[in-house]
Amino acid sequence: MKLKSRMIIAFVMVILVPQILFAAALFAFVRNQPPEARPTGGITSYEISISAKTPDGRPVNLMVRDLFVTTSLILIFTSLVVGIWIYQSISKPLVNLRKATQNIKEGNLDFAIEAEGKDEFSELCRDFDEMRIRLKESAEEKLLLDKENKELISNISHDLKTPITAVKGYVEGIMDGVADTPEKMDRYIKTIYNKTIEMDHLINELTFYSKIDTNRIPYTFSKLNARDYFSECADEVSLELETRGIRLIYSNYVDKNVFVIADGEQIRRVIHNIIGNAIKYMDKPNGIIQMRLKDVGDFVQVEIEDNGKGIDAKDLPYIFDRFYRTDVSRNSSKGGSGIGLSIVKKIMEDHGGKVWATSKPGIGTIMYFVLLKYQEVPV
Repeated sequence: MKLKSRMIIAFVMVILVPQILFAAALFAFVRNQPPEARPTGGITSYEISISAKTPDGRPVNLMVRDLFVTTSLILIFTSLVVGIWIYQSISKPLVNLRKATQNIKEGNLDFAIEAEGKDEFSELCRDFDEMRIRLKESAEEKLLLDKENKELISNISHDLKTPITAVKGYVEGIMDGVADTPEKMDRYIKTIYNKTIEMDHLINELTFYSKIDTNRIPYTFSKLNARDYFSECADEVSLELETRGIRLIYSNYVDKNVFVIADGEQIRRVIHNIIGNAIKYMDKPNGIIQMRLKDVGDFVQVEIEDNGKGIDAKDLPYIFDRFYRTDVSRNSSKGGSGIGLSIVKKIMEDHGGKVWATSKPGIGTIMYFVLLKYQEVPV
C-alpha cells in the first residue's frame, strides 16, 4: 500500500472512529432516558440536568464522566494502533537502508536489501539495491580492467625483451667478428631486421589498444575494389613471409567489378595480425600460408589458412578474447601480447562484418572474416 493511502486511512481512523463510537454511546445514553425526557418529535436539543438520574439510578454526571473516559481511551488506543502501523511501515525500510549505506561505506557490496510491498519506501529500497548492483558491477569491471592492464604491461615487457635480447646478441656477434662470412652476415642482418619488425608490431599494437579502450579508432571508410586491394595486401605480406622461409599461396575467386566499403589501413592491420599469429605458431619446417578471396552473396569472404600447430578445441572459442593466450605458461619464445586477435575482432565488428576460426591440432588453422559488398542503391 502506498504511503499516501496509509496516511489517508490513518487520518480517517483517528478522526472518524472516535466520533462514531462517541455517537453510538450518546445514542445509547438517550435511549436509556425516561420517556418524559425524550423528544416528542422534530429535531430538538437535549437538556440534561446534572441532578438527573438514569433508569438504573446512576447520576447523569457519572454517566457523562464514564462516556468521556471511554472516548478518551478509544481515541488513545486508535492513535497508538495507527501510529504503530505507520511507524512499522516506515522504520523497517529505513533500518534496511541504514544498514545498506553502512555496508557501502565500508566497501562491502556483497549484500541484498529485502523489500516487500509496493509503497514508496519499498520502491526506494529496490532502487537502492539496483544501485548497489551497478556499483558492484562497476567495481568488478575496474578490477578486471586493472588486472588486464597489468597483464598487458607484463606481456609487452616480456615480448619486447625477447627480440631486444636477440638483436643485442646478433649485434655483438657482428662486432666481435663472429659473422665472418657473407652468408653469416646476411643471416645475422635478416634476423635483426625480423626482430625489429616484431618490436615495431608490438608497439603499434599497444598504441592501437589504447585507442580501442577510448573508442578513438581513426576509421576512414572508402569504396575499394576487392580484387585489387587484397592482391596488394598479399604482395605486401609475401615479402615478410619470404624472409621467414614461409610460402604464401594467394587465390582470388572474386570478379573484378566487386567492391567493398572498408578502411583499407585497418583491414591491412587485420590481415597482418592474423598472418602474424600464424607465423608465431608455425611449427613446420616448410611453412605454407594460403590466402583465399571468395564471393559469398552479399559479402566478400577472406580465408587465411596455415599448416601450423593448430588450436585445441577447448581454446578455440576464446582466441578472440582480449589477453587470451593458449601458451599461458609463457615459457616459449613465441611472444605476443595477447591482444592481436581481439583487435581483429574489434575492427571487423566496426566494419559490420565478423571473424571466426576453425582448427585441427597438428594440421593447421583457418581464419575467416567477411566484409559487406558495396551495392548501388537505385534512385
